[in-house]
Amino acid sequence: MAETLVIDHVGQRGDGVARKDDATRYVPYALPGETVEAEAAPGQRERMRLLSVLNASPDRITPFCVHFGRCGGCAVQHWQADAYRDWKHRLVVEALARADIGAEVAELIDAHGAGRRRVTLHARGDGDGGFPVGFAAANSHAVVAIDACPILDPALDGALDAARALVALLKPVAKPLDIQITATDNGLDIDVRGSGPLPPPTIAALSRLAEQFSLARLTRHGELVLMRKPPVVTMGAATVPLPPGSFLQATTAGEETLARLVTEHCGKAKRIVDLFCGVGPFALRLAAKARVAAFDSDARAIEALRKAAASAHGLKPIAAEARDLFRRPLVAQELRDFDAVVFDPPRQGAEAQSRRLAASRVPVIVAVSCNVTTFARDARILIDGGYRLETVTPVDQFRHTPHVELVARFTR
Repeated sequence: MAETLVIDHVGQRGDGVARKDDATRYVPYALPGETVEAEAAPGQRERMRLLSVLNASPDRITPFCVHFGRCGGCAVQHWQADAYRDWKHRLVVEALARADIGAEVAELIDAHGAGRRRVTLHARGDGDGGFPVGFAAANSHAVVAIDACPILDPALDGALDAARALVALLKPVAKPLDIQITATDNGLDIDVRGSGPLPPPTIAALSRLAEQFSLARLTRHGELVLMRKPPVVTMGAATVPLPPGSFLQATTAGEETLARLVTEHCGKAKRIVDLFCGVGPFALRLAAKARVAAFDSDARAIEALRKAAASAHGLKPIAAEARDLFRRPLVAQELRDFDAVVFDPPRQGAEAQSRRLAASRVPVIVAVSCNVTTFARDARILIDGGYRLETVTPVDQFRHTPHVELVARFTR
């Protein structure tokens, strides 16, 4: 049954939020102040499906992508830029307030740059002999076939064509394929998941496909299928050989912005520990002026960091170690000789490591986060341990989505 709703604000997931009959309704693609007609989404009570906008906000604009509203990738292409930026800044302010944290929140930095340099595409059989390739629909496993994505870095030109050619060859009938594609300095690096074992004739066909699309490397579930040239990316003064399926910041501008803020916040520190270091986007830049100890649970990422550091010129020593910081966080005794700590955990945050940091005497801690809620939790631990949160800077490399990253500086 359709309902008429007045949207109060946009929530943490990018949905318009309305109150009616003492209940909350969430309406995707609706903006503050709008009167809309919506109905309950299938199987949902509070989440609605937008039917029409009866009274549009003056901040509503025309989305630039023809797939917006069906593809689940972007949530807020329909919102004027200034209002969108205010909302994203407010997400950080409100998350801190919920944790009873008062801190200066700097202006949001736009780090979309040239666009996303990595993308995961999905493909599955449609039951009629077709194999659509694209992104998952919002709140669904259904694949929305796309012919172009305007938020991708031009370095990913050809990625969609290469993915469609792969899918035509592999024909995912039993289960869907996930195709992770990363733009590297040497071409496209593709990791395929869900294909099953590849017989020799298929590998030979894949080799021809790799030549056709100038792929740097093709892996299956992280295991090498073929490599034309080792995929590498430049980080500061270093060239990093990427492990298959490796994590990178979504945009080049995002990585550079986060690294600049981290470097500035570390100041004149001479010995720095980089926790959850990945392949070294911070460590390899910090080592231009400081000795660095780097830790991450991903052994292949650590090995890539070691190789990059060994081949780079002009860097101070980097000691890199594979270690599960969730199960074995660094303790105060291990941290005592460092001037600064940098930590950049995954979305679940670093509660165990934060408790050890709170018990340490490290003078400066720089936190990088992709989840404002878990950051606020970890920040509360540090503050309760005697640290002062000096500043928080939101960074927007996931433009048009509810995701916001941040860099914060704590001092003791």
